[in-house]
Amino acid sequence: MIEIKDLYKAFGRQKVLNGANLTIPDREVVTIMGKSGCGKSVLIKHIIGLLSPDKGSVVIDGVDITTLDVSELDRIRKKLGVLFQGGALFDSMTVDENVAFQLNEKTKLGKGEINDRVMQALEDVGLKDMGKKYPAELSGGMKKRAGLARALIAEPAIVLFDEPTTGLDPIISRSIHRLISTTHEKYRYTAVVISHEVPGIFEISDKVAMLYNGIIEEYGTPEEIVNSSNPVIKQFITGSLEGPIESLS
Repeated sequence: MIEIKDLYKAFGRQKVLNGANLTIPDREVVTIMGKSGCGKSVLIKHIIGLLSPDKGSVVIDGVDITTLDVSELDRIRKKLGVLFQGGALFDSMTVDENVAFQLNEKTKLGKGEINDRVMQALEDVGLKDMGKKYPAELSGGMKKRAGLARALIAEPAIVLFDEPTTGLDPIISRSIHRLISTTHEKYRYTAVVISHEVPGIFEISDKVAMLYNGIIEEYGTPEEIVNSSNPVIKQFITGSLEGPIESLS
């Protein structure tokens, strides 16, 4: 579904991606982990098409999006749903209105069908009776759930999760992981998850990639990553203050 090929990106003298390669299979959940500031969000922005690489390509469903014009890129983006860190809800809109926003703006669906889809999406994320509330009335976990409902409303082929559990306590974080798993089973989307929640996130991941020094240092199943002898991987998972990651800080 997604192929990242020899991706390079620098901002001035700061090199962020140095030839990253990653293949994300159709309908799998792939988690990308790495220390803060290593370029995970930059990688996500290339997949969305918000950034253009200095070199390399991003292929989505067989199409290199780095070569597309704006209108062509918009057609590809219709396949994408995004759950941002804070949920990115519009404060002046109710939950119902937030979730319906994309369908109202981008489709010609009737009001009744849109309302039906909104109700179903909210039920899928456990917010069945919260549609008339405003974001300020929601907890952090509920905002993430509402954001996920909005990401799923158009039934995207790919959903990108940018640190979906940031700022949440361990119990709520686990509930969000479970929600990703259950919605993935229903909608069968390809999921790309940026996360520091290791090894907890491994429970729902088909594959895990470690981004380090601008490249994918290692890529494999959760079991392969947990059992890796790579010192970079071992240090990140254990949280040790001694090792190659800490030496670069």
